[in-house]
Amino acid sequence: MLRFVDYDILFQEIPDEVTLAINLSGCPYRCKGCHSPQLQTDIGEELNETSLAQLLGRYGEAVTCLCFMGGDADPEGVCRLATYVRKYRTGAIHTAWYSGSNQLYDTARFCFDYVKIGPYIEVLGGLDRRGSNQRLYRLQEGRLTDITDRLQR
Repeated sequence: MLRFVDYDILFQEIPDEVTLAINLSGCPYRCKGCHSPQLQTDIGEELNETSLAQLLGRYGEAVTCLCFMGGDADPEGVCRLATYVRKYRTGAIHTAWYSGSNQLYDTARFCFDYVKIGPYIEVLGGLDRRGSNQRLYRLQEGRLTDITDRLQR
């Protein structure tokens, strides 16, 4: 079961998108220097189709992208919810997933428009730093395009 702790509207996580980012708990990784260590525990409210529709309903067409921040403990669940959003949301919305995995889950190629992969390695920094191990990809028809440089200083 996926659980969310909080959410926010962000403008820098996905280039050219107004993003509703939902922070999911139960992260299986224990990255040194993690900016959200509280997400390593299984806390928060259940995130399902109903609660997701309610969240999206609050913002209407104001958001252009929904980003799941975490969810690696249940990749199939994250993909299921992304598929739900893409299928049932009125108006266009992109889907994104910030995963801490070193590799792209096979199912992610067909559920998301954007995927960030890679654990946080403190010495290398996050997506905004050149030399980061983390990568942000745009997915189109199953193909990956690395767009990490659009977030870097």
